[in-house]
Amino acid sequence: MDLVALLGREALDQLLANGKEQEPLKGSRAERDFHPVLKLFLPWTSGTWLLTEIDSDGLAFGLADLGFGTPELGYISLDEIWEVKGPGGLRVERNIHWKATKPLSEYAMESRQRGYIAA
Repeated sequence: MDLVALLGREALDQLLANGKEQEPLKGSRAERDFHPVLKLFLPWTSGTWLLTEIDSDGLAFGLADLGFGTPELGYISLDEIWEVKGPGGLRVERNIHWKATKPLSEYAMESRQRGYIAA
């Protein structure tokens, strides 16, 4: 999988920078509540992800909604998402027009109340 092709160079750079900044802060009160950098989705399902960072192991962190009514925060394997194929060979896509307007915690709180990501 080509991360630059999927995420875009600017978004990938920001995700990596956020991950580097967050690494020493994990588990502390100083942990950052970043605005999501991008939105990924599966065009044939309600699968949606809002990502804030990528860690040194290549795992992304963000809010995931697989369409079961229980959006959750956690680590996401972009390789696993990329492996999912839909009708006609469709794969995960990036919403190039979406821009975050608030920190991830607010999207998570609203999503838990609604049962889905509304972004």
